[in-house]
Amino acid sequence: MRCQPLTDNTVYIWTKNKQQCLLCTDTADTEHPLCSACEAELPWLGGHCSICALPLPAEGLTCGECQRRPPPFSRVEAAWRYAFPLDSLITGFKHQAHWPMGRLLAGLLSHHLQHAFAEGLPPPDLLLPVPLGRKRLRSRGFNQAEMLATWLSASLQLPQQRDWLLRQQEGAHQQQLDAAARRRNLRQAFALATGAEVQGRHIALIDDVLTTGATAAALARLLLGAGAARVDVYCLARTPKPGD
Repeated sequence: MRCQPLTDNTVYIWTKNKQQCLLCTDTADTEHPLCSACEAELPWLGGHCSICALPLPAEGLTCGECQRRPPPFSRVEAAWRYAFPLDSLITGFKHQAHWPMGRLLAGLLSHHLQHAFAEGLPPPDLLLPVPLGRKRLRSRGFNQAEMLATWLSASLQLPQQRDWLLRQQEGAHQQQLDAAARRRNLRQAFALATGAEVQGRHIALIDDVLTTGATAAALARLLLGAGAARVDVYCLARTPKPGD
């Protein structure tokens, strides 16, 4: 049996394969499946709060909320504002199982984090994905935060633990709630798995989008209460304040 057709010039040469941009379908001219024009048009974060990454007019500022109520996590690292066309990429990954979009965004976030480490951000000891409840996991079929953590773990060469954080109570969808309701919805929602060794460790929580920070704050309190030395949050995007 022949493994190639008999006709000439039909052998596939993978080194000459050209990727298509996932946004405009033109030929990608970067190392990612994204053309340079579309990459430039992504809503890169720019000026933001030095703690929670809320978009602000300039760098080096701290937002009013973090000044009034400092969060339990030390720092949020996000590459983008949650805006068009990034929101369509995240929605396709998260709700339509378009995994190449998630893989693309994880690769770009990895580059962002490598630059942050080079600029002085201390690398974590461990990556922990934000957990999904069982019902939502069955419905969606996968945990997008866990997939992001897996890709980041490989590219950044940092260990991850998928099962150390547990979601005990599901409650209403966080996207449907305001900030106060989100905090109430998360009371007693999370727990540490038996055998989770967080004592003295610098931990980075992995999620797709940070909105009010209520989920990240609840998990950070849990981890710090169990003896973690520091908790950071790495996510794809940070939402601006309503109306901004």
